[in-house]
Amino acid sequence: MRVFMTLLRRELASFFLSVTGYIIIAAVTLLNSLSFVVLMTNLGSDPSLMPVTEMFYRTYFFWLIVLLSTPVITMRLFALEKSSGTFETLMTTPVGDLPVVVAKFAAALIFYLTAWLPTLVCLLTVRHFTGQGGALDAGTVGGMYLGIFLTGGLFLSLGCFASALSRSQMAAAMISFVLGVSLFSLGFLAEALPVTAQWQSQALSYFGLFEQMHDFARGVVDTRTVVFYVSAIFFFLFLTLRAVESRRWK
Repeated sequence: MRVFMTLLRRELASFFLSVTGYIIIAAVTLLNSLSFVVLMTNLGSDPSLMPVTEMFYRTYFFWLIVLLSTPVITMRLFALEKSSGTFETLMTTPVGDLPVVVAKFAAALIFYLTAWLPTLVCLLTVRHFTGQGGALDAGTVGGMYLGIFLTGGLFLSLGCFASALSRSQMAAAMISFVLGVSLFSLGFLAEALPVTAQWQSQALSYFGLFEQMHDFARGVVDTRTVVFYVSAIFFFLFLTLRAVESRRWK
């Protein structure tokens, strides 16, 4: 555990002690703020039965932020160390491959969640100007951030895998973006096609990312959805571990 915590502090320092990390946080905050402004402007003075916060997580604004931010966060995790030569030094120290992979993923996830914390200001603003007290209901906020956590974890695990495959940060970011868009497209396809009794349709329904995030934003948590996200995260982290271990075969 002490080795893991040392690795975690090292990775977190690379995020929070660099200008790049704060640029990412500022960009995510700006996009979130602009998204809420656009939604509230479009609503105008018309009444709405659905809270503005729930409407936000039904739009493509949220997915645009996820698709753009996660490749930038993860591209340096392995690729930068490989290109600078520090990766070989790290892996020759008495640490296993698994703690390195888990520490890098955990640091990226903590940083990602930190970048979303300013959305609480948006929620307070919505409640103040619209009187929608439900925007800060404990169940709604908890479900919303659980959705952000699981969705971010899934796309960050994709990014970790992409970074472990390449020595170039740009190549890692592009691979991560392509994988993320592919997963996003599966979610769009799951929304567009009707659900039938066939196993293909049932399997595709698990990739209904839009409806799943909509449920989280309402404070509705389906254990099947949680199991799907956790399983997918572990799968891509397993692939990342195998990619890291592959250096021994070369």
